[in-house]
Amino acid sequence: MHPNVQTLSAASIPWYRHRWPWLLMAGPAVVVVAGLFTVWLAVVRGDALVADDYYKQGKAINQDLRRDHEALRLGADIRLAYDPAAGMLRGRLRMTEKPAAGEAGSVLFLSLVHPTQPARDRALVARPAVDGSFAVPLDELEPARWRLVAEDGSRAWRLHGNWAWPQQREMAMSAQAYAPAE
Repeated sequence: MHPNVQTLSAASIPWYRHRWPWLLMAGPAVVVVAGLFTVWLAVVRGDALVADDYYKQGKAINQDLRRDHEALRLGADIRLAYDPAAGMLRGRLRMTEKPAAGEAGSVLFLSLVHPTQPARDRALVARPAVDGSFAVPLDELEPARWRLVAEDGSRAWRLHGNWAWPQQREMAMSAQAYAPAE
C-alpha cells in the first residue's frame, strides 16, 4: 500500500470518528460537570456557620457581656443531667442573690445549639421549683458537642457552656467560670 493512500483514507474520516478530539474534550467536560455540581451544592446547602447579620451580632456582644456580668453578680449556677431512658433533661438552678422582681425567677429558657446543623437546635422552657430544680421533656439527644445557653425569663442574665454528650453525663455552668481575672 502506498503511504499517500493511507493518509488520504485517514483524512477522509470525519473528525468525530477519531478518538483524539474526544480525549481532548473529556477534561473540560469533566470540569464543567464538576462546576455545575458545585453550584448545585452551594445553592441547595447553605453555609450555616455564616451569619447574614454579622454586624448586628458584633454590636450585640457588649449587651451579652452585660448579661454575663449580671449572672456573675447574682451568683448564678446551673447543673444539668440528661436521662435518655426517661427522655428528660433535669437540672437545678442556684443563685446566691435574688433577681429583681418579675418574671426572671419563674421561667428559664434553655437553648441547645448543635455545632453544625441549625435544624437540630433545641429551645426548651423550664419552670424551676422553689428549690431551683426543674425537669423538661427532651426527645433523643444525639451525640455531639452541644452549645448550651440558659437565660432567665426577662433575658437579664445568661449562662453558657459546651456539653459533649454522651461523654459528659452531667453538665455544670457557672457565672464564676466567666469571671474576669483580677
